[in-house]
Amino acid sequence: MPRQPELISPSVPASPAPTPGVPSGSENGSSSGLLPFGDPPAASAQGPHLIPPRIPRWLERSELFLRVMLRMYIGLAICYAPWSHMFWDQNPLFMHFPTLAVFAANGAVRGVISGLGLLNLWIALQDAIRHRDG
Repeated sequence: MPRQPELISPSVPASPAPTPGVPSGSENGSSSGLLPFGDPPAASAQGPHLIPPRIPRWLERSELFLRVMLRMYIGLAICYAPWSHMFWDQNPLFMHFPTLAVFAANGAVRGVISGLGLLNLWIALQDAIRHRDG
């Protein structure tokens, strides 16, 4: 008869590293009584007082740079696409659906799509300016 899997797994620590503030010889800090900050060992084992590590400044700057560049690239592509003969007028999707081609050839539709591209560029520039020295 096959054995059924257990529904409750045994409690395994998430990391084999010792808990900060707990002596390395004790499992849950029972030998020291209180941690250096005055918290009882049971409260520190739950982890509500642990401070998450700070993200390095260079990583935040790199992410901001990539996000702004991607938004600018997408904004420029969306601004240019409706006015390009090769992409818009000879689009296989528009050739397959003639009604959609008539609708897409309308100047107002092209303008709205270009406006969305300009909006994307505006958001990218605002993001870059807002986080310049923040």
